[in-house]
Amino acid sequence: MEDCIFCKIASGEIQGLRIYENDETLAFMDIAGDVDGHILVIPKKHCKNILDCDSETLSAVANTVKMVSDHLTKNCGYDGVNILNASDESAGQSVPHFHIHIIPRKRDDGIDAWPIFEGAKEDIQTVFDKVKM
Repeated sequence: MEDCIFCKIASGEIQGLRIYENDETLAFMDIAGDVDGHILVIPKKHCKNILDCDSETLSAVANTVKMVSDHLTKNCGYDGVNILNASDESAGQSVPHFHIHIIPRKRDDGIDAWPIFEGAKEDIQTVFDKVKM
């Protein structure tokens, strides 16, 4: 996609700090500066979000997320990771190119990467009846 910042990073038009790359995916440092080691994994093929992503591309992204996460915990001194994704603007997606955030974690690091929810508004059975497949 012509105006997509992540497509430009994937193509090399814009430089990024590349952690890992293969034919289908790219893992690079997030420049937000919010958490040490914050990494983004993207498909090189443009997909707006997980809802727009074909299964082969999604599988490739998931495999890269797993590989990078394993590297962080086995080789870089981290204990675990948070894996985050927002798909669609309604969910808080700010860049319209599918991406997964990897936040490396250490025990007692003080990071609260879990959203604070205000509480369910509907009965669980009502929601279950609506969403079951």
